[in-house]
Amino acid sequence: MSILVRFSPPSLTAEQYDAVLARLYEEGIQPAPGLELEVCFGSGDQMKVSLLFDSKEDLDAFGARLQPILSEMGVNPGEPEVVEVHNVIRRGA
Repeated sequence: MSILVRFSPPSLTAEQYDAVLARLYEEGIQPAPGLELEVCFGSGDQMKVSLLFDSKEDLDAFGARLQPILSEMGVNPGEPEVVEVHNVIRRGA
């Protein structure tokens, strides 16, 4: 079952998001196994991030590698909301 995680940090800029993402690619963490989709949206210092994973196990494995990087880079992700996905509609599917 797919899992959606939504991060609503107290403060996150596009520059911070881009820096974290670059680091994840540099360390071979992105693209994460089981990651179907990642969306970053918002403006100013109120950026939000949603990720869709194939399973809770994939999310947990990614989170274990993500958290130390966020801490090191001074990014507080806030308390993520994790929900089971009922349906996903894809173009061409």
